[in-house]
Amino acid sequence: SSWQISRCGRCGCKTSCFNLVSICAYRFHIDSSISSLLTFCPTSIMSSGFAGTSHIWLLACTCFVLTIRSAPAFTPQSAPLVDFFQQARSQPHTGWTRRAQYAGTSTIVGALSERQLQFWEDVEEGIEPIESFYKQNTSNNSSEETDRVRTFMKSCKGEISPPKGYALDHQPSEEHINGLCAKPFWGSSDFEWARKLEEQSGVIVKEFEDNLLKRGCLFSGDSAWQNKVMGEGWSAFRLQRMGVWNSENIELFPKTYELLRSLDIPLAVRGVCFARQASQTGVKAHSDGRNFILTAHLGLQVPEGVWVKVGGETRSWTEGKLTIMDTSFEHSTGNPTDSDRHVLIIDFWHPDLTAGERACLNFIYELRNKFESGLVPYRKPRSLHANQGLAGLWNALTAK
Repeated sequence: SSWQISRCGRCGCKTSCFNLVSICAYRFHIDSSISSLLTFCPTSIMSSGFAGTSHIWLLACTCFVLTIRSAPAFTPQSAPLVDFFQQARSQPHTGWTRRAQYAGTSTIVGALSERQLQFWEDVEEGIEPIESFYKQNTSNNSSEETDRVRTFMKSCKGEISPPKGYALDHQPSEEHINGLCAKPFWGSSDFEWARKLEEQSGVIVKEFEDNLLKRGCLFSGDSAWQNKVMGEGWSAFRLQRMGVWNSENIELFPKTYELLRSLDIPLAVRGVCFARQASQTGVKAHSDGRNFILTAHLGLQVPEGVWVKVGGETRSWTEGKLTIMDTSFEHSTGNPTDSDRHVLIIDFWHPDLTAGERACLNFIYELRNKFESGLVPYRKPRSLHANQGLAGLWNALTAK
């Protein structure tokens, strides 16, 4: 079995009492040298002249196990991992997924900091009523509306292996929803709101050009957003990020803001921004990971010769038209011209997501934003309390 319980070193028996201590030694990561001290069953002890003390022996061993326990019960037994988990939990919260923080140990399950454990406990509490709502409102009262989000959560926490790409150059990360259509480029005809946006794109183009002419420094200063992944030649002016509109910035683009809101675009949590690619620069090949978010670029100022490559396919932008892509595919851009390239970037939900999945993902990413902004105070994760004392022993013995 998965427990790999050996028999007693003295008499060879395998009693329930011995099983109890062996399971404790396994579940609580007892070092092999310490485990060897616990490989004597009550029978062998009584045969050595300690008859009648089996219960005392069992209680003493159990208490000893609980005292020296140093890691949660859901991780594999391995003495070197004890120090790893102690070190991991002492580090500050720097990422919300396990692999984001411990990229070099992506095969290790459960390497979450206390702050990350708190985050995922809060996620569990938040999505339960969402799941319940959509389950009650489905025709067969099933959980199919949100099942894939549960798998997504397991992947983010490192409880399952990272997903594999569906096609050439497709590079999904642990932030992944199974079963979504994956292709490098999509057409604006695939989305009703996209067709309407192209029909009225002149409003956005004119407002952008007016602001650029008046200000000149639209992409510099405190209002600009620089992404290290994108390189020094790429910069952005954000209208929305993580579902929150920038009130100061949208004052400069009231018509653009009203148009975007009126089209009922299924905006995802990543954002909306004007993006500039400076002349003679480009963005190196990379993947954005999340396969459940698609990206639309509305061409505003597009010099001839600029290009975008997604999943091995190269295209360009067209002024007043949308170029829609799946940036979980490896992609890159280039601007070999003497002029800057400008586009409006709109991140939106993949059309294959259910309403329940969108609601759950919205909650998860909004909560993430609050955590990263310091709006959620620290509390000790409940799972750490649950794995201490007699309750921890019970949880270890009854865990599936």
